[in-house]
Amino acid sequence: MGDAGEGLVDAESRIQERLDALAQARADAKRAPVKDPEAVREMESLRLARTELQRQREASTHEGRRTQLGHAIAELDRRMNEIGERVDAPA
Repeated sequence: MGDAGEGLVDAESRIQERLDALAQARADAKRAPVKDPEAVREMESLRLARTELQRQREASTHEGRRTQLGHAIAELDRRMNEIGERVDAPA
């Protein structure tokens, strides 16, 4: 019989989680609209690429490869700054 009570508690916690998720979605919707969705998508893509290159650089033992990855990361940083300036520029 104790299992039925646990199921009720679990259901209540799932309901509370759902209410919290809905409240968060409403708060996110009230934030300022994204200026350029394409730039935001590109920025996220560059961030993911940078994370992967950084992981490869840390795992690499060959100095030439580490240098090559460092240059690639620097290029991604440059492109991210360029996009950041474009997104932050007044319309």
